[in-house]
Amino acid sequence: MGKEKELNIKLKVWRQRGPQEKGNFESYTLEGISTESSFLEMLDVLNEQLVKEKKEPVVFDHDCREGICGMCSLYINGHPHGKDTEVTTCQLHMRRFNDGDEITIEPWRSAAFPVIRDLMVDRGAFDKIMQAGGYTSVNTGGIPDANAIPIPKPVADEAMDAASCIGCGACVAACKNGSAMLFVSAKVSQLALLPQGKVEAAKRVKAMIAKMDELGFGNCTNTRACEAECPKGVSISNIARLNREYIKAKLKD
Repeated sequence: MGKEKELNIKLKVWRQRGPQEKGNFESYTLEGISTESSFLEMLDVLNEQLVKEKKEPVVFDHDCREGICGMCSLYINGHPHGKDTEVTTCQLHMRRFNDGDEITIEPWRSAAFPVIRDLMVDRGAFDKIMQAGGYTSVNTGGIPDANAIPIPKPVADEAMDAASCIGCGACVAACKNGSAMLFVSAKVSQLALLPQGKVEAAKRVKAMIAKMDELGFGNCTNTRACEAECPKGVSISNIARLNREYIKAKLKD
């Protein structure tokens, strides 16, 4: 096996002590970073270096580090999760960078996602949207057989594609209007396509859109930036479905 390649890099990292504090970029230099390490592992190395220097480590969000949880919400060189398509920050590896590169790292930029500290933002607005209607009400009891309700495979596949949204917020960060339409449409679509979700469809779509507007997200102007930056490749066709579901619900009123 060949020897692992190593990089010397410069970082411009956004530092901000709290939501009401004024933030600024601080510069750091790292040497000997393995090209096989992930982007978050590189930040771990930075924090180890800062701790040794008796400085405050950089606060950033992470959890599973397997591209599932959506916590690793970082703007990297102007792109949510970095310039690679359909990957999360934790799936981005340092081999995508060159020796001597300067990397700019920022938190999500959206009024609906206030900065908690440094690179960590409060994405609780997404939780509030889900609480408004992103669920189905069912009676408790025994688990029904998986094949009890036949669902055509194309429909099931489309619902699963919508359900692949991990709620990371990259769509909001990429949108010039700070719109959450891709996130909301994915959550509405995955239920609207299935029989279990149709009972509360009208109530759901009205409640989730009302909550989205209440929380200060912007409007969709179809620039498709959300689709381009989504780490799971969620399609804006879901936004069209969301609009149809909303119009149908309002006509029923």
